Amino acid sequence: MPVIYKIDVISALKEKGYNTNALRKEKLLAEGVIQALREKKPISWANIEKLCKLLNCQPGDLMEYVEEGEANE
Repeated sequence: MPVIYKIDVISALKEKGYNTNALRKEKLLAEGVIQALREKKPISWANIEKLCKLLNCQPGDLMEYVEEGEANE
């Protein structure tokens, strides 16, 4: 996958005070989205928007494009 996460999003959320239980309970992110983040899988633009709001950042702070061969290095 050529677009990868630059940071550990779950850890960044925890640093901002959002543990996974709070994210689910407050319906900020669905369980499937949380699991996708743990597994470094893609999520929807709507969820990227939510993350940017929660983390006060830009999408480029979360993700980057890398050439296909470089992503596995």
